[in-house]
Formats: sequence, structure tokens, C-alpha cells
Amino acid sequence: MKYQSIISIVSASMLLLACQNENELISAQEDNKLSTEETIDLYNRNSNLSNCNPGKKNMFTREVDIKNPVNDGKIDDRTCFSDYFETKEGNTTYGNYQIAENSNHFGSRLQPRMERSFPRSNKKNGSFVEFKGTVRILQVGNTTSSGNDGTYIAQAKGKHTGGVGSPDPAICLYLAKPIYGKDKKGRRTQVAFDIYREQINYRGGSGKNGRKLVKLTRIDKGRPTNFELKVGFRTKNGKKIQYANAVIGNKNFSWNIPQPQKGKESGIRYGAYRVKGGKARIQWANTSFKRVNK
Repeated sequence: MKYQSIISIVSASMLLLACQNENELISAQEDNKLSTEETIDLYNRNSNLSNCNPGKKNMFTREVDIKNPVNDGKIDDRTCFSDYFETKEGNTTYGNYQIAENSNHFGSRLQPRMERSFPRSNKKNGSFVEFKGTVRILQVGNTTSSGNDGTYIAQAKGKHTGGVGSPDPAICLYLAKPIYGKDKKGRRTQVAFDIYREQINYRGGSGKNGRKLVKLTRIDKGRPTNFELKVGFRTKNGKKIQYANAVIGNKNFSWNIPQPQKGKESGIRYGAYRVKGGKARIQWANTSFKRVNK
């Protein structure tokens, strides 16, 4: 009876909290289907996840945050590796987003993440959301396959009509992939990061055929870098456009989203998401958010 009660409580929590992995197209319904064994393991904080920290504050909510964080947005914490915390570099206070492989305790088949999100803007002409911040990338996921390396630091979101793909899809994700060199002791280490825009080819696109990687720029390890992302709707020459325009450092990277007539909203998330091997450590400071609904 004890385990049956536990299973009922945790299963109900999972139904409310489960969310899909956009990159792997695991549906929300599949995420809800935790086995009895997985549920009991989650309750006991003793599952087969390899990177759970016994000091994790709360294993049953994705809203594990501190009081009055310096970073804007509502936290979505799906890793049992670390809680959000803050550190000071010089005169700047950074929020820390640390994740590790095999540490998503809300569904071990899904990629870990610790992100912040904001309210969405509507599809009317002139509506948009805009995020600004300073990012420091210290480490990203690394595997034996370059295709699986890297960690997302931000993403543009937005539902669409037509029912194709995820019910809450990513439109484009900003992916940091590692560049290797040697440290002062001659050891192989991550020294810089190539930033890519992983953009959809069509609404709901995922995987090799549904998305395309576009290289944007390179950021040195630990270098504070300006990051801005604006997502919204406008018209040009009488045609509707949905755009995702980024500024990284002092470089502009504009992109028009396919099938704008299907777009229903614009959204932004940032933090750290995906680590198929190793660990990721991303820091954010000086964040701000603006939403305009026409």
C-alpha cells in the first residue's frame, strides 16, 4: 500500500510536469509513461541516473530557484545534478546553469536542462519578445561523436497550426559546440565554442531532415559575451514574416522562420539544455526581457 500511494502521488506529479525533448521528438504522452520501477526510484532519489546530487533541494518540482535571482524569467529545472546558484566574477553576478549527462530525473530518456522562460507574444504584426543578456560558456557536452557534442544556450519557441511535430516546438536553438586545445599543463580541454543556429526547415521539423545547422560565430571559453534574441512578426512588401534575430558579441544574425502564416506565437528560453556526454556549465548575467503584444 505504501508504494501504491507513492506511485499515485508521483505519477500525478509527472503528468502535470512532464514535457517533451524537442530534439528527440519524444512526445509529452510518452514522457508521462514512467514505469512503476522508475516512479519508485524517483521517489527514493535512487534511480539509475548516474549524475544525481544527494544535495539537490527538491526532486519533485521543476521550479527550484533562489529568492530574488539576478536572472529574469521562470526557471524550468530538469536536472538532479545541480540547483541554480549565483557567483560573482569581478563586479558582475552570474546565474549558473549546470547540467550533466543522464541527470533528467523527470524522465531519464529525456535530455537534462536548466532554463528560464518568459510569457509568449501573439501573432499580430508588430508583436515580439526580446531577451538580452551576457553569457559565459565554461563547458559544454562532449561525446565520441561530433554530431552529439554541444549544449543549447538559448532557443526561440512558438506553437503553430497544422499539428505537425511537437505540441510546443523549438523554432531554432543556439548550440555551442566545443573547440579543443591544451591547458597550461598540456592537457586536452575545451578552449572555445562554435555557436550554431539549429533552425527548422519546416514547421515542426526535427532531426536530420527537419533541421539545419548554420555556423554563426566563435566564443572563447569564459569570455563575457553579449547575447540578444528578438522573435516576432512583421510584414514586408505586404507579406507576413516571423523572424528570429540574434546578436552575439557585436555580430548580427537575422533569420526569417519558414511558413510564417502557420505561426501562432513567439517565445524565448535561455540557460543550458542538452548534454549527451559529460557536463555543461553556462553562466548568464545582465538579463532583461521585453514583450510587446499588438
